[in-house]
Amino acid sequence: MAWTYTTLTQAIKDYTENTETTFSNNISLFIRTTEEKILRSIELPVFRKNTTGTITSSNQYLATPSDFLRPYSLALVNSSSYEYLINKDVNYIRELYPVTATTGVPKYYSLFNQNSFILGPTPNADFTTELHYFYEPESITTSSDGTSWLGTNAENALLYGSLIDAYIFMKGEPDIIKNYSEQFEIAIGTLKLEGDGYDRTDAYRTGQRRIKVS
Repeated sequence: MAWTYTTLTQAIKDYTENTETTFSNNISLFIRTTEEKILRSIELPVFRKNTTGTITSSNQYLATPSDFLRPYSLALVNSSSYEYLINKDVNYIRELYPVTATTGVPKYYSLFNQNSFILGPTPNADFTTELHYFYEPESITTSSDGTSWLGTNAENALLYGSLIDAYIFMKGEPDIIKNYSEQFEIAIGTLKLEGDGYDRTDAYRTGQRRIKVS
């Protein structure tokens, strides 16, 4: 079944048989923590996004989007082509271009911090950019309609991950936590198969998927 924030919250209370006020007030935290675990464990193609921006002349930094998690590619865009920048370490760019006044068409980029990229060399003009990146979707706990992609498509992972944190909060029995952890890993494995396997291949290139019969 697909979860809404309301039905998932109720399910956590039912599984734990706990409606105590402090526990209930922390359920949204259990859910958000689980969402983060899932998003940082699997790169699901559904959470890829493209956005355009502008690199400003003499400014070696480019701001990341507010929902940014990690990059796939960064390109300079003109009327006829894409020029993809090479992702390097910050130290590489600093060593190659020690003087920020050294300007030119950027060739390299690196995640400087969670809020910005650093470019090398420093842009000598304004450029249009296209960033392809992995983004953090809105949490089911804050969405306006109380739904989310994970709530609809990753029900088991979201439920069992939340129950793990719920039982840890309750200082619950280790065997119960172990059981929910095993269920969570099974659910994560299924998502990985979908995200890292099925969604990245097609029958034309790899042939139809086959199940080995013993």
